[in-house]
Amino acid sequence: MEKTFNHVDYLWDEEHAAALGDDQVALFLYRSNILGADLRITNYGGGNTSCKTLEKDPLTNEEVEVMWVKGSGGDIGTLTRAGIAGLYTKRLRNLKNVYGGLEDEDRMVGLFNHCIYDLDSKAPSIDTPLHGLLPFKHIDHLHPDALIAIAAAEDSERITKEIWGDTMGWVPWQRPGFDLGLQLEKCLNENPGIRGIVLGSHGLFTWGDTSYECYINSLEVIEKASAYIEQKVKENGSVFGGQKVESLPAAQRKDQAAKLMPLLRGLASSESRMIGHFTDSNTVLQFINSNDLERLAPMGTSCPDHFLRTKIQPLVLELDKNANLDDTQSVLDQLNPAFEKYRQEYREYYENCKHDNSPAMRDPNPVIIIYPGVGMFSFAKNKQTTRVASEFYINAINVMRGAEAITNYTSLPRQEAFDIEYWLLEEAKLQRMPKEQPLSRKVAIVTGAAGGIGKAIADKLVAEGANVVLTDMSEEALQEAVATYKKDQVAGAVCDVTSEEAIKKAYKKACLEFGGVDIIIHSAGLAISKPLEETSQKDWDLLQNVLVKGQFLMAQEGVAIMRKQGLGGDIVNIASKNGLVSGPNNVGYGTAKAAQQHMTRLLAAELGEDKIRVNTVNPDGVIVGSKIWEGAWAEGRAKAYGIDVKDLPAHYAKRNLLNEIILPDDIADGVFACVGVLQKSTGNTINVDGGMANAFVR
Repeated sequence: MEKTFNHVDYLWDEEHAAALGDDQVALFLYRSNILGADLRITNYGGGNTSCKTLEKDPLTNEEVEVMWVKGSGGDIGTLTRAGIAGLYTKRLRNLKNVYGGLEDEDRMVGLFNHCIYDLDSKAPSIDTPLHGLLPFKHIDHLHPDALIAIAAAEDSERITKEIWGDTMGWVPWQRPGFDLGLQLEKCLNENPGIRGIVLGSHGLFTWGDTSYECYINSLEVIEKASAYIEQKVKENGSVFGGQKVESLPAAQRKDQAAKLMPLLRGLASSESRMIGHFTDSNTVLQFINSNDLERLAPMGTSCPDHFLRTKIQPLVLELDKNANLDDTQSVLDQLNPAFEKYRQEYREYYENCKHDNSPAMRDPNPVIIIYPGVGMFSFAKNKQTTRVASEFYINAINVMRGAEAITNYTSLPRQEAFDIEYWLLEEAKLQRMPKEQPLSRKVAIVTGAAGGIGKAIADKLVAEGANVVLTDMSEEALQEAVATYKKDQVAGAVCDVTSEEAIKKAYKKACLEFGGVDIIIHSAGLAISKPLEETSQKDWDLLQNVLVKGQFLMAQEGVAIMRKQGLGGDIVNIASKNGLVSGPNNVGYGTAKAAQQHMTRLLAAELGEDKIRVNTVNPDGVIVGSKIWEGAWAEGRAKAYGIDVKDLPAHYAKRNLLNEIILPDDIADGVFACVGVLQKSTGNTINVDGGMANAFVR
């Protein structure tokens, strides 16, 4: 069989599949993962897959059919054995005997648990009966852009017939649930021999006797739809009615987006702080710059998986692409009414569609924001969610493009959309989400973060839920550091803190990647230990530039962004015990550290009305894992104390009151106390030194 497809990638590896042998569950998981690898086939968390096998009933020792299906909330692209549910197929089908109609849908979901075969099962999803009531061994339920375009096109049933003839079934839009499973079963019974079913405004069901046959069937159906749409696009000669707005050049788009992001983030966070994402892909630009944007965007998305992530429609900004975004107040004067109008329309949507038992209205702010000529922004509770929302809206754009090329795009009626968005089962799923971490929804930037204390701080902030922009002078070290985190947790920016331009670029990265900044940690540093007569002007200037000037520039640029957001923030400066204690051979370093500490107090006094807290963490004797202790500094301190370098760790551990070795992780804990615990403290100094009486602040 032909293994090359023009629009979707053929990823089935015969050697890998052969290694799985006759393990049908493993083959079903393999198929799921490679299907989920292409976002045009199904986006994150969308669609579901299944297989049926013969197993021994542990109670009767008889052979029974068991259906293995993606569990609730899973993602087929990353699906593992732990993410699936195993149910007795016969028991699931017997639920037809107790089903009471559309009003009984929610109760049926609870009854799925009575059909469980595998006690380690993930909770079965609402789509479970759609797989269970069909007889096929392997089934794919996917949301390919091309198929949803056909499903969402005006006269979808006729188009389905035109493309596939009698080989595909078609079922009109219906909310997922037990009754939709019955409709699929009915469609198959009335059309024996079909290879799949198109679900109106929703997606696709395909199947096969083996995992491989199911996979090939899915791709062939998707490819035929893709080819049909591309031919229609070619015949029409234009997409979305042609171009209305010309995009800014790529660099200018990024500049405008970075400047606008903090303002949008502040407005989108009027109820809960949000994390941002920006994209200006060709697909996005084609849509947002088109003549049809004004007509299509308010219609909203059609597929439930899309609008559950993106809200029913985006906010389109009536802001000139060349607007002077440095004039904050002028821009806010244009944005505020647009946001308030969007919120009011969402409130009206809720009030007009709600039922007596509907959950309380959720955040009325937009998730997707469109800026013609520049790009598309999204805002959600964390980076993964906002990135995925953006990906889903790109899927929706592809759907609109295809449907418009075929006939006309149609969206779900608002009441149908509301009944999905505020479905009690959907609300229950949201309530089961784990509690957010202390620094969730926060964005931090950490200087000197490629190693030592800075890396330990970044690790701690990420572990507590923050998104972090790591900065460092060494690109190689920075790349190594960034590679230690998972996707969507961090970004890296090469930054010399003595350079105003480099700092601006680092903050630009924070704005484009995450929407702005909430936490600034100045950890970049170096140490020079020399007596007065040996301290050169070069030594002096280097210490002042990195420690003091760097701290000033980081605060100055960061506070400007925080003020645009209007969400407050935290600045924590990593100074030293040496800024408080008058030790020997330390005039350059000690003076710079003292300047850092007093600048902290000055900024705390100035920024309090902006709800920006500014605090200092003073380490001492952090030898293990600290880059400062490599080389001349260690030699200088050992000389000052009249000991050998190898004896420094013991010397520093013994001299503090607790007789403790101080580690980078201890400094990170001090930073977390400032930003994650002490919400009403500013202008303070936290000594993390094991207790040094001569460094007591009071």
